[in-house]
Amino acid sequence: MIRSHAQIIANELHIRTEQVDTVAALLDDGATVPFLSRYRKEATGALDEVQIAAIRDRRSELADLDKRRSAILASLGERDLLNDALQQAVNAAPDLAALEDVYLPFRPKRRTRAQIARERGLEPLAKIFYGQDAQTAAPEAFVDPDKEVTTVEDALSGARDIIAEWISEDGAVRSRLRTFFHRKAVVKAAVVKNQEESGSKFRDYFDWQEPVGKAAGHRLLAMLRGENEKVLSLSIRPPETEALELLRRFLVRSQSIAGQQVALAAEDSYKRLLAPSLENELRGELKKQADQEAILVFSENLRELLLAAPLGQKRTLALDPGFRTGAKLVCLGKQGELLHFTTIYPTLSRKQQEEAAQTVVELCKRYAIEAIAIGNGTASRETEAFVRALELPAEVIVAMVDESGASIYSASEVARAEFPDHDLTVRGAVSIGRRLQDPLAELIKLDPKAIGVGQYQHDVNQKALKQSLDDAVVSCVNKVGVEVNSASKELLTFVSGLGETLAANILAYRSEHGPFVERRQLLKVPRLGKKAFEQCAGFLRIHDGANPLDRSGVHPERYGIVQQMAKDCGCAVPALMHNEPLRQQIELDRYVDEQVGLPTLHDIMAELGKPGRDPRQAFAAFAFAKGVEKVEDLEEGMRLPGIVTNVTKFGAFVDIGVHQDGLVHISQLADRYVKDPAEVVKVRQQVQVRVLEVDAKRGRIALSLRDV
Repeated sequence: MIRSHAQIIANELHIRTEQVDTVAALLDDGATVPFLSRYRKEATGALDEVQIAAIRDRRSELADLDKRRSAILASLGERDLLNDALQQAVNAAPDLAALEDVYLPFRPKRRTRAQIARERGLEPLAKIFYGQDAQTAAPEAFVDPDKEVTTVEDALSGARDIIAEWISEDGAVRSRLRTFFHRKAVVKAAVVKNQEESGSKFRDYFDWQEPVGKAAGHRLLAMLRGENEKVLSLSIRPPETEALELLRRFLVRSQSIAGQQVALAAEDSYKRLLAPSLENELRGELKKQADQEAILVFSENLRELLLAAPLGQKRTLALDPGFRTGAKLVCLGKQGELLHFTTIYPTLSRKQQEEAAQTVVELCKRYAIEAIAIGNGTASRETEAFVRALELPAEVIVAMVDESGASIYSASEVARAEFPDHDLTVRGAVSIGRRLQDPLAELIKLDPKAIGVGQYQHDVNQKALKQSLDDAVVSCVNKVGVEVNSASKELLTFVSGLGETLAANILAYRSEHGPFVERRQLLKVPRLGKKAFEQCAGFLRIHDGANPLDRSGVHPERYGIVQQMAKDCGCAVPALMHNEPLRQQIELDRYVDEQVGLPTLHDIMAELGKPGRDPRQAFAAFAFAKGVEKVEDLEEGMRLPGIVTNVTKFGAFVDIGVHQDGLVHISQLADRYVKDPAEVVKVRQQVQVRVLEVDAKRGRIALSLRDV
């Protein structure tokens, strides 16, 4: 019996088939993952974003499998090869590997050695040998010079070629060997001759081997990259003698000449056909697993970066540091608007430093600056020291900002459209300042791969990577919520149900008619219909609107429930939102109906208590250690403040202010066993580290979070 897609997915995710069917129907109807996880909990059985996305992605995979199944059936039918048994086998194949095993004997091939042997009339001899029955084979009877079979050995060799192909296409043989490869294969890497110096970054894998079951994804991706760059040779196979013994036990049933020929054919089949094929298949599976692991780490790092604590709406002076070219300086308003720009030279002559100091102090007064953002690139520590030495008000926050990707933003179409009259340096400085004010709103303008929180992002499956990173961005934007009257087009684009066209239409409407005063007004935006409104309304905020619920995460479709609650409490909605004792009197069971259950009601109550609450943490100021500005300043045993910049499966990278991130290996993350570094640290987390070792020549810094 062929199981439905819903049954397969339900078993894999350990949920009910009905949940899969419901999610599938809602997705097909245009619902988004954030909308379903937030506003359709009763319908989905409270599935979260990860589960809903998994249903979406697995449905796509199974649909692709069905397309391949249909293509195979069509090919077999066109060539008059299809019968009931073969059709049943094709339809019953549970995965792509099993499906291709069924199809392999019938796949159109190039002119193989086996095909040539058949053309020479040797298939009957091959059948005799392969049957290994009592019938005595007479290979000399198949000698025929006219068919280029001039000796008995020619006949034997041709028959073995045919048998070897049969063995390689036998589904049972492939299944057994496939299992054996998964259990016993060993990953072996070696340096290619004369590539030792040019490929020094792969030095760890110059003479490497480990069982496939213990090969970590990041190591496999590193070795595959080394192979692609022709620095390493790589093999992923089990011990050959054991594989051949397995084949002999399975295939050879006689010690006769027939059995001997089958044994020789099996050895040839393994070395020439089966081993390369199954190794490629296993490589593909391991690569897919490694990709999934790397993509997951990248997505989680991106999520942490996007949800980093915002400074908020504060007037900001931003500096993009430099030595010879000076530091580009911009002043930004509370909404990130550009107020002023210039260039200062705080790291050159004394006179230029004095002029720079005067400029900064004067601009801080003129624009009532509340915070100073300094990019963490070239000359950043020197510029930071210069700023901290100025006589500025104590309440002015000075913060280092990760400028990864700022140069890419400054050259982008988005930046050119926003600042058509300013050069790259001004745009880059603006981006640094805005990252401090609101990391999410600024970073979504960039391709996530430019932000620098992933590993091997150019090596993994790009389609899967894009889907995962897009999901992370969409999730973060909708989790935080978007103020519709101040949001950029780029930010609105990621709101559930909108996209680029509707985001542009919202901005155009806002420009023509002024700020939105209520959510329902969104329905007047061209092309924003009821379905798009349903998807986006709960994630858009209007903080100063006529309806106080418009600044909350309560969906407009549930406003009636809140109004009924207020009426039952004998008050207006604003009073209910500001009076916790009143809310505590509410009996939620009274408001349960066929469409609204307790999960949604609990969400509504949480929103009434803190309408429009930003889920991100509060901003905390950070400063690197004074006097430690370059690798040469480091000493073993130093204890230093740092910020986590990247989390991988083997540890975490930490910026300690010396223009070279240090690595905290997974074994140094805690005074206990750590399976996954993400359990201990997150991107942008502030930590205290201890310097273990400094290798200035190789640019490597080993750090520890233990005993600090």
